[in-house]
Amino acid sequence: MGMPQTAEIWTAEQIRALPDDGLRHEVVDGEHLVSPSPRAPHQVAISELEALLRPYVKEHGLGRVWHSPADLEFDPHTLMQPDLFVTAKRQVKTWKEALPLRLAVEVLSPSTARADRIVKRRRFQRAGVEVWIVDLDARLVERWRPGDKRPEVMAETLEWQPDASVPPLVLDLAALFREVHGED
Repeated sequence: MGMPQTAEIWTAEQIRALPDDGLRHEVVDGEHLVSPSPRAPHQVAISELEALLRPYVKEHGLGRVWHSPADLEFDPHTLMQPDLFVTAKRQVKTWKEALPLRLAVEVLSPSTARADRIVKRRRFQRAGVEVWIVDLDARLVERWRPGDKRPEVMAETLEWQPDASVPPLVLDLAALFREVHGED
């Protein structure tokens, strides 16, 4: 005889119905994830990455760069808000139109590390999305492509080429981490 299910299986509809409490509520494969407001370095990292990605994505007609909050519903039991993401479409009127994604970026915080590194990352990969997990403390980025069993870990530079017809974007990660940590 199987064990009775004790955890509630959440839906995207239930998450949207929650009152605004200032926290980020997401659901991945029925698991309700709650996280507090991010720290300042987290926001600096998102802002800097967005500033680096935006001109490249626009110049090459690759879609649009966005940041959360954004309710991306992958299925009735999965509603995620990546910190930063790139849609293949430039014009999006509703979040349902935003899929598929070219890239999802999660900046780790102490309260979100498990959800970002495991739960959300796996779900993004299943959807065919490349994922960057940005670890500000370790000063590295884990790049996960769909199908990867292990990440590519980068600390100096990161090359992103979502379309073989355009040159890659090369990010200076060492400079990014210096900026995030307020170092000259």
